[in-house]
Amino acid sequence: MRKHESVFVPFLDLKRQYHSIKREIDAAISEVLEKGRFILGEKVEEFEKAFAKYAKAKQCISVGSGTEALHIALRAAGVGPGDEVIVPAHTFIATALAASYCGAKPVFVDAREDTYCIDPEKIEAAITAKTKAVIPVHMYGQYADMGPIMEIAEKRNIIVVEDAAQSHGAEYKGKREVLGDVACYSFYPTKNLGAYGDAGAIVTNNGEIAENSFLLRNYGEKKKYEHITKGFNSRLDELQAAILLVKLKHLDRWVEKKRQIATEYNSALSKADVIMPMEAKYGKHAYYLYVIRSKQRDRLQQHLKAKGIDTLIHYPIPIHKQKAYSEYNSQRYPVAEKAAAEVLSLPMFPELTNEEIEAVAAAVRSFKP
Repeated sequence: MRKHESVFVPFLDLKRQYHSIKREIDAAISEVLEKGRFILGEKVEEFEKAFAKYAKAKQCISVGSGTEALHIALRAAGVGPGDEVIVPAHTFIATALAASYCGAKPVFVDAREDTYCIDPEKIEAAITAKTKAVIPVHMYGQYADMGPIMEIAEKRNIIVVEDAAQSHGAEYKGKREVLGDVACYSFYPTKNLGAYGDAGAIVTNNGEIAENSFLLRNYGEKKKYEHITKGFNSRLDELQAAILLVKLKHLDRWVEKKRQIATEYNSALSKADVIMPMEAKYGKHAYYLYVIRSKQRDRLQQHLKAKGIDTLIHYPIPIHKQKAYSEYNSQRYPVAEKAAAEVLSLPMFPELTNEEIEAVAAAVRSFKP
């Protein structure tokens, strides 16, 4: 045990990833700088084609962030004032904000305790005559159970917008593809596929949603200075597109490495007093995050900090308890609230060393509730 005490393990170290592909990244950035075009150029088009192919979708519309991907996708699908959008109670606030930006009302549904994703069995009770869309979030790198969600949506004529911000490289029943009407990705730097700044994308097989999204991301412009709708300035720039093109080639390898690390964690923590993440039988977990649970989460986090282990909490305050959504503060979503009090994310990135993995596991095992 003593050999691990002096090891500092960061939650994430993006410098290691950069140095592993430094020549490719530097060359890609230099190419953009030499050409001198920085907005909606050939690298953006190239990335959109490459990511559409990766996601097995007909269209990819790159945008400025994952939040804007959700916002624009909802608007492109016709969501607006007076509508209701079903949102998981356990997710990052951006999922709900996207609905709010459209003038729609977020309607929260509790999570499943095993996967932390939205509970399909609780969706139907939340549907009203005003329900226009549902946003299942693929939490922590694992798909929500899309089969029953799609059955409900088709029966009730509801749009399905997948929040895939955390699930690059994940699979559902052996497939990696758009299962809803549209899927939205974030390329925030920490993601499995991360840019070096904010970036996002909308992928879809729906031609109308794609056309509307292309218009909305660039001032509603169909051609230069001709605006046919009130759009936004939400564009992926050439530098980020060039970076993402390089990193996309490595994504599957990085995901497999994270899955290997998760397996090692699972084995090393089998006798620790924590609940480990569960990989659903229906899918392949991409382990954007490796999230454990403990009834003594705050004490455990402090214990790990004292041992040199950096951790984060995703997410400590449910959306319905946030001041920004104070009108929902009296509502109760027991699973989401329990998760907020118990979840803890351990270091998880492809460049973790064996020594670091062992140090993390040893520190967790040494915690005495």
